[in-house]
Amino acid sequence: MTSRRLRVFKRWMTSQGIQCSDALQFTDTPDNGISVKALYDLREGDVVANVPKLACLTVKTTSASSIIEEVGLGGYLGLSVALMYERSLGENSNWAGYLQLLPDKECVPLLWSLQDVDQFLCGTELHKTVKEDKTLMYEDWKENILPLMMSAPLMFSPEFFGIEQYFSARSLISSRSFDIDDFHGFGMVPLADLFNHKTNAEDVHFTLVSSDVESDDSTSQLNDVHPYDDESKCWNSPLDKVGSDSLENEANNADDTDSNSSDLRDDPTTLEMIMVKNVKAGNEVFNTYGSLGNAALLHRYGFTEANNPYDIVNIDLELVIDWCSSLFSRRYSRARVSLWRKLEYYGCDNENIEYFEISYDGEPQTELLILIYIMLLSEDAFNHFDLTISVSGNFSGVMLYQKGKSMWIEDSKIRKDVLLTKDVRKALVSLADMREALHGSSHLEEDLETLCGIQDNRKLYHSLMLRVSERTILKKLRSYAAVAGQLSTSERRSSLRKNT
Repeated sequence: MTSRRLRVFKRWMTSQGIQCSDALQFTDTPDNGISVKALYDLREGDVVANVPKLACLTVKTTSASSIIEEVGLGGYLGLSVALMYERSLGENSNWAGYLQLLPDKECVPLLWSLQDVDQFLCGTELHKTVKEDKTLMYEDWKENILPLMMSAPLMFSPEFFGIEQYFSARSLISSRSFDIDDFHGFGMVPLADLFNHKTNAEDVHFTLVSSDVESDDSTSQLNDVHPYDDESKCWNSPLDKVGSDSLENEANNADDTDSNSSDLRDDPTTLEMIMVKNVKAGNEVFNTYGSLGNAALLHRYGFTEANNPYDIVNIDLELVIDWCSSLFSRRYSRARVSLWRKLEYYGCDNENIEYFEISYDGEPQTELLILIYIMLLSEDAFNHFDLTISVSGNFSGVMLYQKGKSMWIEDSKIRKDVLLTKDVRKALVSLADMREALHGSSHLEEDLETLCGIQDNRKLYHSLMLRVSERTILKKLRSYAAVAGQLSTSERRSSLRKNT
């Protein structure tokens, strides 16, 4: 039986010109929320829905569009204001039938208390990131939304534009918005956000389709956006130049203003939903949010997946330096990193934090192996290496040592197995232990046992799933080092010869 909120949403879709195939069946359950199933067999290439751009909630289509432009808010801030404003209108919003279908907020870590973040995410990839997000989001609200509330309290009531409401809006944008086009930017796309995610199992695909048959490129992919990844799309202008009278006048004239410009009215494109594989009747129809590991899934959407092939674990450069400094000295470590830099090697970089990725299979990044190899060189070998680089200026490769003999291996010919000496493998195990210690005193087996009994606690379950995923990869890293140790000396020499 269709729930009342789904019936309201379907009537709203019809009023907005959204066309949806009868072959799609929407189900609404208390435990799992809304999902989409195939009522009949669906075949690859079937068009199952069309969504006009005017039905999407963006900074261009909202009735607050002129106000948002006047105060100079764009990107995630602008869309947040649009979403909060339409919610404040209640039944008077053009999107009332859609908004009543949305939850008040999503259970993403951004909305967790700091206590929960520290308790559930300690040691994981998200711990520092979420705390930084919360700080940045609060600053965004204080610098941009609060002045709006003070300038026009009747229009921007704390009931709808307070800090909690802003965080809730950001959680919905994080989990439900799509990149539409250059004009609209990204926005909320009704119907498109009802399909659940499944990694590597996309059944349906969203595209922009133009009615202009003369266009050489009539379709383009519709991607979901990741609002925490790029704050550079937000831009601000001083709000003290915008008087309260001006904003109140905008509010009074919002319904009389033709917010849909000629660019909107004449836009010939729609969002089309196309099946990309066959789906049998009765099966759920899945979208995919991208090739994302559990840290990204939890961060953006509030859930994780077991055995996610895109999972990774990051080992920060600082952790590698700490390991090296514990064996030698800080000065020694800096000198080895400096030589590694001369060879123009770098780790990954995010928010000025340099790190190395360990893949789902436990395989370390080559740059990490090269750094460890250099850190473990004898003093004579290191000085010889450093002198060779300074004299020759050769920055493409690494010098390998075998029984007192050195040979230069070009960057393109470096194989991981020749770097995996006994000491390097031992270092990998030590780094795995140091990285796992960040998760606390419990062990992987304990976490797995706990995981089995907490499915009903979404926050705890998914944060523990993330920790289990990371610890499993670190276990694989130790196995990777052990298996590499089984390579015989003759095989290692053979690998060296093949690379020279």
